[in-house]
Amino acid sequence: MTEFTRRSMFTVAIAAAGLAVAAPGAAGAAQAARPAAIPLVRNRLTLPSGISTGDVTTDSGVLWSRGSGQGLLVATLRAVDDGGSPLGGGRAFERVLRGSPASEATDFTSRINSRDLPSGTHFALSLQFEDVDGNLGEAAQGSFSTAPGQGRHGSGSAPRRQSFVWTGDTAGQGWGINEEIGGMRGYAAMHATRPDFFIHSGDTIYADGPIQAQVTERDGKLWRNIVTEEVSKVAETLKEYRGRHRYNHLDANLRAMYADVPVIAQWDDHETHNNWYAGQILTDARYTERRVDVLAARARQAWQENQPIAQLTDGSTGFEPARIYRKISRGPQLDIFCLDMRTFKDPNTDGKEAQQTNILGQEQVDWLIREVRQSTATWKVIAADLPLGLIVSDGPVNQESLANRDNGAPLGKELEIAGVLSAFKRHRVRNVVWLTADVHYCAAHHYSPERAVFQDFDPFWEFVAGPINAGSFGPNQMDGTFGPSVEFYQAGSYANESPRSGENQYFGHVDLGEEDVFSVSLRNANGAVVWSKELHPER
Repeated sequence: MTEFTRRSMFTVAIAAAGLAVAAPGAAGAAQAARPAAIPLVRNRLTLPSGISTGDVTTDSGVLWSRGSGQGLLVATLRAVDDGGSPLGGGRAFERVLRGSPASEATDFTSRINSRDLPSGTHFALSLQFEDVDGNLGEAAQGSFSTAPGQGRHGSGSAPRRQSFVWTGDTAGQGWGINEEIGGMRGYAAMHATRPDFFIHSGDTIYADGPIQAQVTERDGKLWRNIVTEEVSKVAETLKEYRGRHRYNHLDANLRAMYADVPVIAQWDDHETHNNWYAGQILTDARYTERRVDVLAARARQAWQENQPIAQLTDGSTGFEPARIYRKISRGPQLDIFCLDMRTFKDPNTDGKEAQQTNILGQEQVDWLIREVRQSTATWKVIAADLPLGLIVSDGPVNQESLANRDNGAPLGKELEIAGVLSAFKRHRVRNVVWLTADVHYCAAHHYSPERAVFQDFDPFWEFVAGPINAGSFGPNQMDGTFGPSVEFYQAGSYANESPRSGENQYFGHVDLGEEDVFSVSLRNANGAVVWSKELHPER
């Protein structure tokens, strides 16, 4: 009888997950069918990128980490009170979970989809990897809270209130991790607000922006970056894209926040290349591979390996090209509709086509209208990785966002968003707020049909925040198609100002209280509130 050891079980698990790579030809296929020898692991597996959680709802969440070698992710979840003591009685909860195999094929990352959790409950989390011999490695501690359920306390211990932060643009324009100023301090400022979750609104990395060891700032000061091999040039290979994500996790502030604050991650352009769209052939001389579709596939794999993305309720895993967009249910107060404004985006033109062109694509448009219409949450937050009314140019003529510099009736990509806004009005959807980043400054925009030529929509707010650790720019001009009013903005003193002072790096903060008041504030990376407003729900 053949002995079926833990090591052979682990090898079978990896093969079953589709992680084995077959050699070409019949002989190669026969060789690939035999388990490869696995070297002895003499050191405990470590967690070089820390841990994170993501897409946390009222009853589920994703647990993520990257190991130092091949292994299985093991999680211990325990319901605790505010002091960290285990809950007792009927509220006691403890669970040990194992994730998918981590190997070179996944960049040694793994995730666990944790389901059937009690709502409104705070959890202590421990994550570690188990090697092929059953040895448990280094453990890292974290925490997260499920969203409140029905009623004041749901089924757990937390009252019906929650808060969150959002921003975008990490390690851009050559401004990386500068430990002389405390690293990426904006993450520490967000963490200090003790939010229940964090929306990263895109540009989670800057794959097209090399990071050098030293940068001379405008005032002559020397900015010193941590530098790795993968960030020293533009990313083209899968290894280089993966290295960009690994780089950000070298920052202690980011790792500390991600251990305690669940992430809802979006992607935009810089995860691949500036202003990219499907089918594009780059003219950028820095690249040897200039087919954007090839680069985007590699970038997408690296991004999804390194983000705590949930398996969706329709059975998709989050790795399908159509399903970066998703809904995160945060209880009766709040639903988050996380858009993908990159995958289905038509080429950048002047945006003045008489016929509709795409920034979301019809399938995503139908999904968004249907899900927002059916939402029973008080607030419907649409997390967009591109702003609606800001003009974002791609060269002297073409436009990167949907705004087209024409203040008249919708044209081109504007027609698609106009259809979404009209559907919201037609179905009497209330309390919709748009949140975004991308433009490297912060702003508050109010859109109203009374100021627009196109008037088939209800008034709404759009709030902009970022960057969190990148060069500051702006402000941008507004397109008048949807009747915007700039209620507030704040930007840096000059283009590509460094993050050193923290004064020109921004994030947004939202607090939802017992009465469902949407209290939004824009803050800088030092934690100072630069603008705030309370929105009261329409019933």
